[in-house]
Amino acid sequence: MLQYLLKLARTPHRNGGYAVVHALAVRLVWGFFGCKHTRFSDFLPGPRRFMHFVRLLIVHWEPRYIEHNPAGALMLLALMALLAFVSITGWMLETDRFWGVGWVEQVHETALNAIIITAVVHVAGALIESVRHRENLVWSMVTGCKRASVETDVGHASAADRG
Repeated sequence: MLQYLLKLARTPHRNGGYAVVHALAVRLVWGFFGCKHTRFSDFLPGPRRFMHFVRLLIVHWEPRYIEHNPAGALMLLALMALLAFVSITGWMLETDRFWGVGWVEQVHETALNAIIITAVVHVAGALIESVRHRENLVWSMVTGCKRASVETDVGHASAADRG
């Protein structure tokens, strides 16, 4: 009976983990086959483009992007990698080989804490950019719509600009 109760208590946690894995799989497929601005090939910056954006960000001259800006794009990749990592370690903890193994539990918990910190930084960045560009980025993430672009906006980075 106690084993059944313990298994039942773990079910929401396990189901949450499976939900994360499925959402991650959908986002990966979407990143390769989705519409223009959701494809990884459209918004992933190269090192040169990222550093250029950071320099402009420091002096408050960063351009408005129609899609993810270079910092947001890298944050998306970091969150996806951390979600994959926490999912893998969570699955490992359910196997006979790693069940109750301390270092796997510690890595799983550390990865989860890193997700929380990264998510807070991501939301803070979206809020700061919303204020700077006078635009509700959080709402645009929900609806998929942003105000029309102007001449200074970066609408679609060319392959040469990804450097």
